[in-house]
Amino acid sequence: MITPPPAAHPGPRMPELLAPAGSFEKLITAIHYGADAVYLGGKTFSLRARSANFDEDELRRAVRYAHGHGVKVYVTVNIFAHNRDLDGLESYLPMLRDAGADGLIISDPGILAIARRIVPDLPLHLSTQANVTNTASARFWAGQGVGRLNLARELGLAEIQAMRAATGVELEVFVHGALCISYSGRCMLSSYFTGRNANQGDCAHPCRYSYAVVEEKRPGQYFPVEEDDRGTYIFSSRDLCLLARLPALIAAGVDAIKIEGRMKSTGYVGAVVRLYRLALDWIKEQLFSGQSAVSLVLPEPFHKELSKIGTRGQTENFFTATPSSGDMLYDRMRFEQRYVPVGIVRAVAPLLIETRHVLTLGDQVEYLGRALEPDTVTVSAMHLEDGTPLNRANPGNRVLLQTEPPLGSIETHSLLRKHTGST
Repeated sequence: MITPPPAAHPGPRMPELLAPAGSFEKLITAIHYGADAVYLGGKTFSLRARSANFDEDELRRAVRYAHGHGVKVYVTVNIFAHNRDLDGLESYLPMLRDAGADGLIISDPGILAIARRIVPDLPLHLSTQANVTNTASARFWAGQGVGRLNLARELGLAEIQAMRAATGVELEVFVHGALCISYSGRCMLSSYFTGRNANQGDCAHPCRYSYAVVEEKRPGQYFPVEEDDRGTYIFSSRDLCLLARLPALIAAGVDAIKIEGRMKSTGYVGAVVRLYRLALDWIKEQLFSGQSAVSLVLPEPFHKELSKIGTRGQTENFFTATPSSGDMLYDRMRFEQRYVPVGIVRAVAPLLIETRHVLTLGDQVEYLGRALEPDTVTVSAMHLEDGTPLNRANPGNRVLLQTEPPLGSIETHSLLRKHTGST
């Protein structure tokens, strides 16, 4: 009798890495750097109305591209709708189904009910704006046909663990990106100040403004608003970052981790997705070797790479405790960036980049490849595609680039960045 081989070890269960795709270029970049799924919006019914977003043809093209690379596409239909906003919804939803969308991200119960009736075969994901903060709410939404909950950002680890124990519905957690000073992203400041409704996708971001007080009998005399002598940006939060908490989230059984940033640059999206992909792959390797997720600590090179991304600092928000003044950015709108994306690889033989920042001869640049440590090289020559030599390339130029030492194993869609000289 022949003994059958042992069943293959299924390996550790890893969460889906879900990345923002505010444009087709960002979608390509996110997929290049290892996203398992992307989320994007159409021209209507979507928060982030000022993102490029996708019309019907672009959306179909995006789904084809993503599916061709084994990546899922979730479409945001997540505005809080007034009656006037429902016009066209019953024809829009079947278009998303026919285009091949893998799921809908919804926050409004009315839109959810219409989606269940019109496209019952499309998976439904509940937006963080629906504000799921307890297990009773999780069970309620599961009973409404929701297959995944993007949990409220006000939850800590213990609450996420309790949610996992109480329901079999998929759980998704935001792990990186901008935070609103509001409750689960619901904010009326923009409407009051500018007439742009944040809950309809048109936020003017007044939480990032600098504020002062004026006394009505002293017009033009502005008195600074100070909190603990740190300044005047009284609503501005640091950005969410749970990179170091990935092992704990994996141990908790989270099904998906989500990166914010449909309005962010292509360079930002690529750098963040790359970092989280590398971190997840490192954790998976450790789990295969027999270590437990809760015992893992990401090595220092991951934090070094993190320090080169973003402009507002980091906070873990509610993950272990209620946020305090230390999680705010009172004295400025943002920190000055020390590293900036300088180009996107468009061809590899010869190396052709599209510049996104000023690049000059002699600049040191970092190539963001598949390894955590970037390749650092010096720009030794630049030419336009017609052969014209350059000493300086400006944003938007297409530049044939030579470096010392030459870069090896270059891939199209990869990013180059450089140090700005700031501290």
